[in-house]
Amino acid sequence: MRIASPPLLMMATRTDKEARLKDFITQQKYPSARAELDILHQAALAGAAYHEEIQRLNDNLRRDKERLAGERDRKIAQIRSKQSS
Repeated sequence: MRIASPPLLMMATRTDKEARLKDFITQQKYPSARAELDILHQAALAGAAYHEEIQRLNDNLRRDKERLAGERDRKIAQIRSKQSS
């Protein structure tokens, strides 16, 4: 009788799981969120008629990207602080 081995993720050490989570955050979640912001920004720019409106859209995009980068950095810092403790 053969005993099934546990899934690879269960066998992974805590640091392996944290590294995978950090990789997911930096390589998948946030780049896709940034791409979504860019797509929505381009669509909004296409409908903008005035220079002030374009400037407002550009400012909003910059703010949104800064917020997203801050969220990403906080998540990574949380993971690193859990690793060190």
